[in-house]
Amino acid sequence: MSVHFKLRSRLCSIIMPRSTYYQFLFTATLGCFLFVGLVEGLGIGISTIRDLTLEPGQNETIVIQLSGRLKKSTILFAESSNKDICTIENVTIPAGWNSSVRTRVIALKVGQTDVTFNSSSSELTGLDSVFTKVSVVHSIPLHVVNAVIGWIYFVAWSVSFYPQIFENWRRKSVVGLNFDFLGLNLTGFLAYGFYNVGMFWVKEIQVEYKAQFGLHSVNPVQPNDVFFTIHAVFITTVTILQCCIYERGGQRMSYIGIGLVVLAWLVAAVGLVLALTNTLTWLTYLNFFSYIKLVITLVKYIPQGYMNCRRKSTEGWSIGNVLLDFTGGTFSLLQMFLIAYNTDDWTTLFGDFTKFGLGALSILFDLFFMLQHYVLFPVSKREKHVQNADNVVANSTDDNEPLLKASHA
Repeated sequence: MSVHFKLRSRLCSIIMPRSTYYQFLFTATLGCFLFVGLVEGLGIGISTIRDLTLEPGQNETIVIQLSGRLKKSTILFAESSNKDICTIENVTIPAGWNSSVRTRVIALKVGQTDVTFNSSSSELTGLDSVFTKVSVVHSIPLHVVNAVIGWIYFVAWSVSFYPQIFENWRRKSVVGLNFDFLGLNLTGFLAYGFYNVGMFWVKEIQVEYKAQFGLHSVNPVQPNDVFFTIHAVFITTVTILQCCIYERGGQRMSYIGIGLVVLAWLVAAVGLVLALTNTLTWLTYLNFFSYIKLVITLVKYIPQGYMNCRRKSTEGWSIGNVLLDFTGGTFSLLQMFLIAYNTDDWTTLFGDFTKFGLGALSILFDLFFMLQHYVLFPVSKREKHVQNADNVVANSTDDNEPLLKASHA
């Protein structure tokens, strides 16, 4: 027995009884062996980059990181889901290797494919969840431009809420801002928020999504989507609070507007009951909210446009909001076209025609509001009609008549 061990034993005998010390030493040693055995039993995993963008003819190296040391040499087979898009080399991992290994991807033609990995070795585990999405594009600079465009329309849409708030504060009045639009807008963003938060944070829903669309499917909701929705709900709520404290000329929501909002939440409530009784999956229930958002986007601008025509004025409706929304919508559609061209995948544009159609419809409404503001009811005419317009609003509300009335056959 070494002097070092004797000193340590003597010190420990002072602190604790000898029998207790040996029990502790035995337990700690056994625990270490059990921990090592458990780690080895879990197997060795690999990780790699998730996205790779190349031009035809280019090649790139994929670094594959091992989480442990292999006992035996093995071959890691790399496969492309579309061999016309790219080729990729297999990798031999020597025994005892616990560092990273590399394989080379060669881009052949424009398109997208998933590169997956498998091996006959029982030491490597979890390979079915490891993949790299390879995008071969006509132009990488255009790919960068698309990313910049994405940030442009994200900022434009996020900032578009503020001109209306400033306009209300400047005038200390919300006369001319349609309450049906606000009610529908808040309902739409709340529905969109439930969808985004559920898809982004709820693990059970993410598992259902991958079970339906495949293990390699990418979650369509990104962090900026969640941020935008939460921000939109907050700012719309602030605008509604302004309606409670500023002059509103007796304005209120119409019965049709209230009915649409109630109907939307009734649909959500029915879907919740069906999900709780396992009649629907939670993913399907979450899609209810996306449908609510789509329908509301179709109709939410109609009350404001009708009100402007009735008042013959856009006073109280911020043109800054319209211009920024038009900017965001235009750049969004431009990005969709550029991505479709750069990847030779026009299904991204017309395959989701609902998204494309709603984006185009929003732009058409923005153009209509600009036509009202600059052509039909320009400044000179607005000054003439604004007093009469406010009287129209006051008279209609005094008579308990909603601004948007249902038509009767």
